[in-house]
Amino acid sequence: EVQLVESGGGLVQPGGSLRLSCAASGFTFSPYTMAWVRQAPGKGLEWVSSISPGSGFTEYADAVKGRFTISRDNTKNKLYLQLSSLKTDDTGMYFCTKGSRDGWAPPPGQGTQVTVSS
Repeated sequence: EVQLVESGGGLVQPGGSLRLSCAASGFTFSPYTMAWVRQAPGKGLEWVSSISPGSGFTEYADAVKGRFTISRDNTKNKLYLQLSSLKTDDTGMYFCTKGSRDGWAPPPGQGTQVTVSS
């Protein structure tokens, strides 16, 4: 059974930073392109960023480019998302999943809540 467990969210002021983590189990993590997606209050899921299996290729949504950094550690089966210069529009539930900008699987986990507010 594929399990992806997100953590690291919280309440932060505009301009602040957070580091999200995703622990993967139940499948072989290293061969998959992985992604972060998010869901703002009252809206649908939105792709945020993806990283190739060997970390050689990363992509970001225009809304987060230059502020977020995706990374992974295949030895630990973990995916990360460093969030910086946070804006109120970044508020939402963040999920990790398999896939890329062109297509990603429905996130199986519970997500981690990021709230940006003064």
